[in-house]
Amino acid sequence: MKYEKYERPSWNQYFASITRMVATRSTCLRRHVGAILVKEKRILATGYNGAPTGLKHCIEVGCLREKAAIPSGTRHELCRALHAEQNAIVQAAYYGIPIAGSTLYCTNKPCIICSKMLINAGIKRIFFDEDYDDDLADAMLDEAGIEMIRLKT
Repeated sequence: MKYEKYERPSWNQYFASITRMVATRSTCLRRHVGAILVKEKRILATGYNGAPTGLKHCIEVGCLREKAAIPSGTRHELCRALHAEQNAIVQAAYYGIPIAGSTLYCTNKPCIICSKMLINAGIKRIFFDEDYDDDLADAMLDEAGIEMIRLKT
């Protein structure tokens, strides 16, 4: 019996593709972001940007940030949604899953708020697709020794 050669994706390709699928659940009108936490080649938790559980999403009520003309990357607190990274951390906490020492795969490089949470959660490495211009986040992640790797898409 002859088998055709099959090219399996690398682990990074595999987890990055799952992260992109998670982002499709986003309910943000501005940016769809997905995140997964991985340890020892196992997915621990996932997250996408959207409103807290049980609350209306931006796709239902509109975007507060658009209505107030708030530029991207500023005033993160003026938004109904949690970021994908925050939702992944919260999901792990909710179900009692330890994430210290894990790796984050994310469709976008984390903002400063998420970066501080990831540092305190003990995340060791971050793979991301798209850049996000936040010098303070970059500096703090570097100072914390968290390895940042941009994936080639």
